[in-house]
Amino acid sequence: MKPHVTRENVFDDLGFDEKEAANLKIRAALMRAIEKELDKKNLTQEQTAKLLEISQPRISDLRRGKMHLFTIDMLVNILARLGKPVFVIIDDRIAA
Repeated sequence: MKPHVTRENVFDDLGFDEKEAANLKIRAALMRAIEKELDKKNLTQEQTAKLLEISQPRISDLRRGKMHLFTIDMLVNILARLGKPVFVIIDDRIAA
């Protein structure tokens, strides 16, 4: 069996093209940040839905990690509603 060489990005390793892998990596980071904040608050999905001004089924999707259902824009807005503003740093020396 030939050893697998990872590129340190699971999305690259799974064969996504560079642009899509970068987008997925950003969404994953945003979703992890949201999950961390929601865990601190220890709210029900109904309470979370009211706080974030989105439906309870969308909270369920978020909690289940259904990344494909959320845009970067929506995830940034959710973090803002949680009091966690997002800042973007663009550096040509590093990959997304």
